[in-house]
Amino acid sequence: MPRTVHLAVYDTLADWETGHTTAWLARTGHRVRTVGPSSAPITSLGGLRVTPDLALDRLDPADSELLILPGADLWDTSDDLAPFADAARRFLDAGKPVAAICGATAGLARAGLLDDRAHTSAVSFYLAATGYQGGARYVDTDAVTDRGTGGGDLITAGPTEPVAFAREVLGRMGAFEGERLDAWYRLFHDSDPAAYEKLQASDGEAAGAGPAAAS
Repeated sequence: MPRTVHLAVYDTLADWETGHTTAWLARTGHRVRTVGPSSAPITSLGGLRVTPDLALDRLDPADSELLILPGADLWDTSDDLAPFADAARRFLDAGKPVAAICGATAGLARAGLLDDRAHTSAVSFYLAATGYQGGARYVDTDAVTDRGTGGGDLITAGPTEPVAFAREVLGRMGAFEGERLDAWYRLFHDSDPAAYEKLQASDGEAAGAGPAAAS
């Protein structure tokens, strides 16, 4: 059976930040479902209209292997998305991983979820402005996976690192591992032709990545 992961969708979500992540999770046997504030359609920053598969109040960590939180203007302009930070807490408490990028990291900081975990974001002072207590755990790098207890790992990245964000998620979910994961990252982040050849030569789903990678 496919493993279900949930992508949070809400008005002003940043379209570009999770595309690599969800596309390659889907291509490697995961079932991606969207979860919104309600069942009503939302509109992304790029003007895409998305009708959520389910409303947030119906999301149960027991039914999911991962919660993905994209950035959005609303993370910094209102408290509308605070319930998604609460959902992230429930996932982590249940031993399920959470992946947050861009403004979603600030939402988790405001909720106190970054105080005791290694993390990153756009820049350190962006999170410092939230008043959180986790500045000492900030890591100045492209993306960070903090290995929590009981499987409740937290992945964070800044808005300019959608490929590094996907690398961490795909590795955590077992979609790609080892040399295949490294080759995938070098292909999509660095346009390394040697990495393309390595993916073509790999077995399983990685071999099927060739035509998609070339398009």
